[in-house]
Amino acid sequence: MDAKEISLNEKDVRPVVDLLNELLANYHIHYQKIRGCHWNIKGHNFFTLHVKFEEMYTNAVQTIDDLAERILTLGKPPYSRYADYIAISKIKEIDTIGQTDDYLVKALVDDMASLIELEREILIASADAGDDGTNDMVNGFMQYKEKNTWMLRSFINQD
Repeated sequence: MDAKEISLNEKDVRPVVDLLNELLANYHIHYQKIRGCHWNIKGHNFFTLHVKFEEMYTNAVQTIDDLAERILTLGKPPYSRYADYIAISKIKEIDTIGQTDDYLVKALVDDMASLIELEREILIASADAGDDGTNDMVNGFMQYKEKNTWMLRSFINQD
């Protein structure tokens, strides 16, 4: 399958696919970080954050699958090696063991800011390519993170 089979110009869609693969790489690192936060949270906020982190990693794994399937829909292969994810990702790994709840939450807020920034780039590129399907999908991803950023920032009282 290629982009023209879904009425898109492959040349116009190529930048979109590249950005989607970049988002996929960042999401994999973000997903693993959320899992580490979920596994290693301790203290008074354990029950609240343990549940919230599970919700977030469940959403992230679905997002990862949606991204890979969209890349395939556009006629290209999604990246599938952690070596590629680590090399490409703006989001970096952290050690989640022994960290405070505020540190873990702030790390995830920072990740989501990076993801939202990349998603805004994708919205522009997909609009330029006439790729409404990608635009709609990524807009939904962004809305989820915008709301969760607000919630997590409120949790740690960041302005």
